[in-house]
Amino acid sequence: MAATSAATFSIGTNCSLGHKAASFQQTKPCALRFNSQNLLKSSFSGLKATTSFNCETETSFSGKETAKALRASFARKAHKDAQMVRSQFQPQASYKVAVLGAAGGIGQPLALLIKMSPLVSSLHLYDIANVKGVAADLSHCNTPSEVLDFTGAAELPSSLKGVDVVVIPAGVPRKPGMTRDDLFNINAGIVRNLIEAVADNCPDAFIHIISNPVNSTVPIAAEVLKQKGVYNPKKLFGVSTLDVVRANTFVAQKKNLKLIDVDVPVVGGHAGITILPLLSKTKPSVSLTDEEVEQLTVRIQNAGTEVVEAKAGAGSATLSMAYAAARFVESSLRALDGDGDVYECSYVASDLTELPFFASRVKLGRNGIEAFIPSDLQGLTEYEQKALEALKPELKASIEKGIAFANKQTATA
Repeated sequence: MAATSAATFSIGTNCSLGHKAASFQQTKPCALRFNSQNLLKSSFSGLKATTSFNCETETSFSGKETAKALRASFARKAHKDAQMVRSQFQPQASYKVAVLGAAGGIGQPLALLIKMSPLVSSLHLYDIANVKGVAADLSHCNTPSEVLDFTGAAELPSSLKGVDVVVIPAGVPRKPGMTRDDLFNINAGIVRNLIEAVADNCPDAFIHIISNPVNSTVPIAAEVLKQKGVYNPKKLFGVSTLDVVRANTFVAQKKNLKLIDVDVPVVGGHAGITILPLLSKTKPSVSLTDEEVEQLTVRIQNAGTEVVEAKAGAGSATLSMAYAAARFVESSLRALDGDGDVYECSYVASDLTELPFFASRVKLGRNGIEAFIPSDLQGLTEYEQKALEALKPELKASIEKGIAFANKQTATA
């Protein structure tokens, strides 16, 4: 969702990337151009930000040996300057991320992807069992972050100390024939207990909820945080990024577009008909028939079931979910690091509609949500407007179910 940024640096000029700047002096009429594409961003279209250096010499000398000597001299200078630029603008690994449920089907690939981030200094892996082996395995990867493992309720508080981002994929997965509501009683209790620990140990962290049903578990988390007196709606996120990832993929395939160029905002919730891809807002603009709109919308809404059925009892959408969650983690880290151009869709506390929680595109900053994008809900097609109204009763019921669960648990405590 976030825009791609590029910066060009030339010898003899002042230049900047974000709030940092560097100057280089060169007396020869030569230019070093440093092109930084996504230097501080991994869009998870690829896993490594790309950088390229292009050195060009301009000289009025016609002698080949002289030109050769100049090129050799400049190459040494360019290499030295390039090293200076790299040291100036290389992302600093300075953030701690905790994954709660790190030994599970989503947790393991998610931990691997987070381990690859240049912004992570410490990766805390927590689960009730089998997490030591995961941590040992990941610790062999030659990326900056250290990996620490924590097992069982007694070690949960330690796993959260000083953490900047908490990601919660913990819970049981969907199986064939199960709806997200079937998961509710088990996963609701898991999320409640984990959020209580988050509230006690790292209340200022960004909190990413993956555990389904997200439409209910995010309201549960909000109520627990309120009860603890540490609720900050700007830092609580339901990870609905997978809906965006799927929408982008399916539209690109349908219209034969470059996937990296496609951006489809997805609003509403994170289950069934509450998932509403706003295909009319697709960038770049695409022409879709009414039949194509309906087919794409239904496929995006039922994509989780598509994977569950294809795995035939062997699991749910763990890999694509890990990929999408890692993208959202990276966006959060970029926002914490001061990137002023970070946008993602997320299921959050919202006043865009009459519902207290709603998935939409938001701008992220150091303090969490900086802004909503109300224009996404303006100028909808008739199909989208009807779908928006149709999803509200189901989403409202899921929200109320989560709030009621949290309040009931408090009353019986």
